[in-house]
Amino acid sequence: MNTEGEREMKPYPLKFRPALKERVWGGRALERFGLELPDGPIGEAWTVADHANGVSVIVNGELAGHGLDDVRKRFGGEWLGEKYEVYAESRKRETGVEARFPLLVKLLDCNDDLSVQVHPSDDYANLPPGEPGKTEMWYVLDAKPGAKIIYGLKPGWTRETFAEAIRENRVMEALESVEARPGDTFFIPSGTVHALCAGVLVAEIQQNSDTTYRIYDYDRPGLDGKPRELHIEDSLNVIRYDNAGARHARTDLDRPHVWLELARCPYFVTEKALVNGRWTIKTFPDTFSILINAEGEGTLSWADGEMTLAPGDCVLLPANLGDCGLRGKLTILRSRLP
Repeated sequence: MNTEGEREMKPYPLKFRPALKERVWGGRALERFGLELPDGPIGEAWTVADHANGVSVIVNGELAGHGLDDVRKRFGGEWLGEKYEVYAESRKRETGVEARFPLLVKLLDCNDDLSVQVHPSDDYANLPPGEPGKTEMWYVLDAKPGAKIIYGLKPGWTRETFAEAIRENRVMEALESVEARPGDTFFIPSGTVHALCAGVLVAEIQQNSDTTYRIYDYDRPGLDGKPRELHIEDSLNVIRYDNAGARHARTDLDRPHVWLELARCPYFVTEKALVNGRWTIKTFPDTFSILINAEGEGTLSWADGEMTLAPGDCVLLPANLGDCGLRGKLTILRSRLP
């Protein structure tokens, strides 16, 4: 909300400089998106982020240099929409602290296998103060031949049998996996045992949480040369042994300018569309939306300007922006509050 005497600022699409994260399983593939990576194995680019562990910074327009947290504090529901206001009020009532932006969007370079892990739900008693649970989805941007993704337990596993498998170093035999292909979508609700494996590059849309419980990490050292911490008891507590509802789908589209829903849950809706030529898209008056350019090049235009879209670009569209135009040959992902 604008303070008294402050000039009203027109909304515009926000493009960010991501917070980059070194990970033992990372690599250098995020350079393909034009990102200037520091030395080391970089596994994550937090492209739309407002978290204590990382904030993305605006690189365009009047707000250049400001973090997403500044936008949230300064404009609130005016730019982020009524649904954001409802979310923020609910979170503050439940936790007693000011709510952050509800979603976290990442690009992940899995140069090596990620740990086998699970995320808690919002109601888990051992969550860090103010931290929500974590339901997420992945869209595969690229995958090397034979690369796999783990998503869920095979049927019939219980807490007791899975705990025994952990003790006996037999975790991998309990896990569902599938070969990953560009264009695949995976929906990973909280309580799902999962792991991204070596050779995949994904876009991740998730609740704004950084809480992960590791079950198995291949007995490898972390960046500090020491084994990374495992969280066995928390993991066994939060796993949904009756099937959390994880889904894998192929999402090919055969015609442009039609939105295909990839995932819908209480935390976000994500859709996919092909752009071929010019296409006018509407924003949502009650919620922000986030565009990820998964493939191709083109432009995004609005009433007061235009910006280029390169592969990997993530742009936040304010709820009060109005219609936008897409031009070029692009594969676009769009996420918003449900």
